[in-house]
Amino acid sequence: MMINSTQVSYFTLSAYFDTGLFKYLCFMIVMSLYVLIVGSNLLLVVVICMNRSLHEPMYLFLCSLFVNELVGSSGLFPFLLVQILSDIHTVSAPLCFLQIFSVYSYGSLELVNLAVMSYDRYLAICCPLQYNTRMTNKKVATLIAVTWLLLFIENGLTLTLIVPLQLCGNIIDKVYCDNYSVVKLACYNTSVNNVYGLVATSLVIFGPLTLILFSYVRILRVCFSGSKQTRQKAVSTCTPHLASLLNFSFGAFFEILQSRFDMNGVPNMLRIFLSIYFLTCPPLFNPLMYGLNLSKIRVSCKNLISNVGS
Repeated sequence: MMINSTQVSYFTLSAYFDTGLFKYLCFMIVMSLYVLIVGSNLLLVVVICMNRSLHEPMYLFLCSLFVNELVGSSGLFPFLLVQILSDIHTVSAPLCFLQIFSVYSYGSLELVNLAVMSYDRYLAICCPLQYNTRMTNKKVATLIAVTWLLLFIENGLTLTLIVPLQLCGNIIDKVYCDNYSVVKLACYNTSVNNVYGLVATSLVIFGPLTLILFSYVRILRVCFSGSKQTRQKAVSTCTPHLASLLNFSFGAFFEILQSRFDMNGVPNMLRIFLSIYFLTCPPLFNPLMYGLNLSKIRVSCKNLISNVGS
């Protein structure tokens, strides 16, 4: 029977399976991860905002990265916690579309943030004399605001294309709502959605990757021809960024792979883990990586915690 989107009041998430009494253990593990993600990212956001010595381009971009990770994890974990304890794994249509917007905004903003950070490192290492004039705090704030606004608009357009779709089912084979999974439920031709999705995805992926590649090619050139001090500066500032980029890219690659290809041969637990990897591991990994490697953040965190404790 043909069912249009105005009549679909909920979606069923079929990737969940009965864990019996272990669901309470799973709930506690996921809750602990969520508290750790929120606590670590929020701590670094507060430290950067409160400490004027950290009001520099690199740290402002990091602040944008941490805020985005708070948004992305909050789009998944509260929903996931409810589903773990639920016996009927359903989600209302409005909440499903809201989650799609949140998750997709997180993914696109994460990659764009990492791309802008790579360009910032390129300017700092390759053009140190021009850095302060080319990367002022006003330009950084404008760049961050425009990036967030444009990507919110882009993901808002994604929603305007899927909400009116006439659907022939309401079963999503994942543990959270996914744009492509909803589009596959459509009863009629979705070429507009597919073309827009392909163009938007290509721009969001290949645009930032091109900027990252350009930045690191130039950084490597300077490192090979520069002094030992220049190489040490490049390694110390680029290592956390490269680690964050590889970590996020790994999770995003498997998420795209699962969305586009049949993964029924993969064990269910592994599919679930891989599908939420890019929403879980970067928000856990990045605060730890930057908090430990950047001495100014590390010292500021210690000072804030000691002041609160006293």
